[in-house]
Amino acid sequence: MKVALVTDSTADLPKPLRERLGVRVVPLYVNLGGRIYKDWEEITPEEIFKKVREGEAFPTTSQPSPEDFQRAYQEVLQEADHVLSIHISAKLSGTVQSALLAAQNFPERITVFDSQAASLGIGMMVLRAHELLSQGHALEEVLSELDRIRKDHFVRFSVATLEFLKRGGRIGGAQAFLGTLLGIKPILTLKEGRAEAAGRARGERKAREEILKDFQAWARGREHIRAFFLYGAEENAVRELKEMVLASGLPVEEALVSELGAVIASHTGPGTYGFYAYSL
Repeated sequence: MKVALVTDSTADLPKPLRERLGVRVVPLYVNLGGRIYKDWEEITPEEIFKKVREGEAFPTTSQPSPEDFQRAYQEVLQEADHVLSIHISAKLSGTVQSALLAAQNFPERITVFDSQAASLGIGMMVLRAHELLSQGHALEEVLSELDRIRKDHFVRFSVATLEFLKRGGRIGGAQAFLGTLLGIKPILTLKEGRAEAAGRARGERKAREEILKDFQAWARGREHIRAFFLYGAEENAVRELKEMVLASGLPVEEALVSELGAVIASHTGPGTYGFYAYSL
């Protein structure tokens, strides 16, 4: 059985990579200044932040419609027997629901998987699924591995301001950070698909050190770790953290470095950086 992969644009996989792998990406949408833009296709994070600084209202985002997914599934199924559709956490977006509604039109030919993640947390699962399918693993084996990664992975990220997360209603327990003193950096994670507080530090350097300490605790006893680094608009925001992680002496390899797309950036704001990791 030939299984094709579909994901959504919040996986933040660079376009050359997803094209090389043959992964179909269904875009989410950004609403900015009364116009609707396709994520990763029609607007960049830099453009969003510039307009907000100039006084534009904060952007809003929306999921693909069931019709968007139906069109994608119809096209992909012309050359595949089955589709594995991997998407952003259902607690962050209605994307999974749209995919499930579309899947009803293709009985037993679509499997929708809620990553309970965002950005490269989705991307790393898509890449792992592609790797296993390319090696000839059955769909059931791939789903078992994705479920394992969903339950056991590491994620930490920091933002320059909580204002974007606050306005988008995506911060969950991270609300504890609101009103903190200038210079305090929030350290966030995702738990069961929602952004939650994981710590706080005074200044950038200390924040990176705290993230590294948390990662070292998680990585203890693991033999092969893949790390996926993300950043919003400026890659130098994540560069030092990446160097610290790779120089930690842990068995970790750099799997991918990618910029956040416009939808995720609309909720995290400028100056965001962090990484996901899982072990084999």
